[in-house]
Amino acid sequence: MLLDRLYWSVSNGLSRNEGPSSPIMSNRKQVAGANSRENERMSRFNRQIFALLLAAHSVTLPTMSFAQTKDRNPTSVIGTVVRFTDGATTVDVTVGEDSPAVRDFLSMLPLTLKLEEFAGREKISYLPRKLKHIGSPGSDPEDGDLIYFVPWGNLGFYYNTAGIDYSDQTLHIGTYKASPGTLEKLADRPVTVEVLP
Repeated sequence: MLLDRLYWSVSNGLSRNEGPSSPIMSNRKQVAGANSRENERMSRFNRQIFALLLAAHSVTLPTMSFAQTKDRNPTSVIGTVVRFTDGATTVDVTVGEDSPAVRDFLSMLPLTLKLEEFAGREKISYLPRKLKHIGSPGSDPEDGDLIYFVPWGNLGFYYNTAGIDYSDQTLHIGTYKASPGTLEKLADRPVTVEVLP
């Protein structure tokens, strides 16, 4: 009987600690097998996620780098043309500054304004509200400049800047080509302001 039992143990490859009736060892093997399969599934899932992230990174990074190299601000508003017209007389302004004030001004368009003479130097017009100008640079205006004057909240078509110097409160919007006589035709009447397509 003893010899039969020893023969059975050796033929089944069991150690002295793993008897044929050891439920603990059997359970441990089942748990270990389950853990191994779960770890394998998680490892496969992680590899798939990593591959997706790597693919997205390889596509996006060159695009961002190209955009930054070509133009730090690909949606710059410089060059935008804004038209002031009463239907008969037209003055076009080409935006020459990309600043918070300019962008806020453009966001208000289209609108209707009224121009008036001021001090023999400019035609001015008050906006419906003051512009959000924080971070916008000042300027040293020249004849033919459209400016925004921060303290009063008005636009100004300068045509006589003699003796006027740089000011942090005078923000450059753009430039126009029109004589004082043309500006006078737009004074004291409704003027439509809009961005040209």
